[in-house]
Amino acid sequence: MTVTSVTETAHAASRTQLTITLTGARNAIAAAQQKALENGWHISVAVVDHAGQLVALERSDSAIGISPDVAIGKARTAALLQAPSQEFEQFINSGRPSFLATPGVTPLEGGVPVWLNGMVIGAVGVSGAHGANDSLVAETAVLAVSV
Repeated sequence: MTVTSVTETAHAASRTQLTITLTGARNAIAAAQQKALENGWHISVAVVDHAGQLVALERSDSAIGISPDVAIGKARTAALLQAPSQEFEQFINSGRPSFLATPGVTPLEGGVPVWLNGMVIGAVGVSGAHGANDSLVAETAVLAVSV
């Protein structure tokens, strides 16, 4: 696992937060792109840190133009809500559209958080392989970070 420790201090209280590194993000992207290549999918892959901020992004040459923005949104959703973005798509599909009012989320399948020691240290978002395939690629990417 490639992580770095960031210490946050506020008013005499402190907390250590682990977060994904650029090396970890690059490993995730390489694994995702390999999985997509094996299946003939043209994707964009985004990796964000624990706060949902972009660490790395890669778009396949043939990926559709909107896929980078969607991948970032899926990754941010998974990191900030600390759950796969698929869960939030299911909220909407099961008749709970109020989730759409949550600011800054992309409730589409394909975002997966990266966990370490019970904490989310980042997330991977994939767009372009469609639905369950996006999640499969994102899960493959997360496993590459966890090695």
